[in-house]
Amino acid sequence: MPHTKTENKIWDVVVIGGGPAGMMAAGRAGERGKKVLLLEKNTNLGKKLLITGGGRCNLTNNKPDNRTLLAKYKGNDQFLFSTFSQFDVTKTLSFFNDKGMATKEENEGRIFPVSDSSQSVLDVLYNYMQKNNVVIHKSTNVRGIEVDKKTGDIIISTASGNTIHTKTCVLATGGTSRPETGSTGEGFQWLKKLNHTIIDNKFALVPVALNDNWIKDVAGVKIAEVKLTTFQNHEGKIAKQEAYKGKLLFTHVGISGPTVLNMSKDIGELLKYGEVSIMIDLFPARDNRGLKQDLQNILVAESNKKLKNVLNPLIPASLQAPLLSMGNIDGETYCHSVSSEDRVKLVEIMKAIPLHVKGLLGKEKAIVSSGGVALPEVDFKTMQSRLIPNLYLVGDVLNIDRPSGGYSLQLCWTTGYVAGDSV
Repeated sequence: MPHTKTENKIWDVVVIGGGPAGMMAAGRAGERGKKVLLLEKNTNLGKKLLITGGGRCNLTNNKPDNRTLLAKYKGNDQFLFSTFSQFDVTKTLSFFNDKGMATKEENEGRIFPVSDSSQSVLDVLYNYMQKNNVVIHKSTNVRGIEVDKKTGDIIISTASGNTIHTKTCVLATGGTSRPETGSTGEGFQWLKKLNHTIIDNKFALVPVALNDNWIKDVAGVKIAEVKLTTFQNHEGKIAKQEAYKGKLLFTHVGISGPTVLNMSKDIGELLKYGEVSIMIDLFPARDNRGLKQDLQNILVAESNKKLKNVLNPLIPASLQAPLLSMGNIDGETYCHSVSSEDRVKLVEIMKAIPLHVKGLLGKEKAIVSSGGVALPEVDFKTMQSRLIPNLYLVGDVLNIDRPSGGYSLQLCWTTGYVAGDSV
């Protein structure tokens, strides 16, 4: 590795990556009196943080009991207990609240800043680093890291040809989701050269693209509570798979929303073996009989109106025409003349709207990526690499799956804080 210019100063800590985990680690290390340098490749910090939660920043999920919280991390809880025992959801909320950022809880335990702005979260982290004398170098592209075999120091080389020496290094370069924010996966390349095992990086939380042409006509429609059931067509045999409940958003090319994001990885696995379809139940809390009675009540009350003009209490307006078309039901029929057969068909469609999966949208739309450093190679009491002394690994660098709903950022706060507390 060519070294053209070496900084004379040896830092206590260099953090590579100005995302949430990196900023938390840098601020905590500085709070402990360490000389800290943070290197960020973008012109500004927190580029991905600012777009999370639709720009509102779902910073955690209100699960103060660690066992309940860690159950969401899909079999990785045995690694994370020691980490979360040091910095959990309660301490995260205290961290932000004590620094003047009020928070609020929304459905399913999601926590947001009262301001509804991700900038509020970024401001807290930036001020935390400034208060604790963290030096920030933006627009700095790191090219690689290596270990000085004599001193154990870590040497960081940059694109400008400089090298930076540090006693400890926190790697917070993220995964490969949303590459336009700077998450392009180079950290994994460096870690491979240092003999770390990198689990194949995939995209864990992504929207689903569909083959159904009518989807583009309902883009923007949101439904608060649906049930989505996946079906696998493998070698001509169709098998029912998993069912999911929650919010749904129709997009120009498919479906999205928290429920879809959380099921996307499972859909990706099913696609390996054949075609995948999804059935939408618009009324998971109602059975067919009850829903048929609801429809009948509307038809009786509005008997002199056309069917297409009375369905708003049941079906979002722009979704009505596609559903009537699926059932070959004439929306021009007056309610008093809607046949029993058409009533049954309409109820069946509302309980099972068929969707045909085209595929998953790629890393450009992913919220997080799965894959990363194999967890047995990390000491989760400190976040230190078990292979490279003085190298600490945090956030999306780690091979930890998690659902949407604040769990990704909580992982960043926890691993970042513990690393900053340990360096």
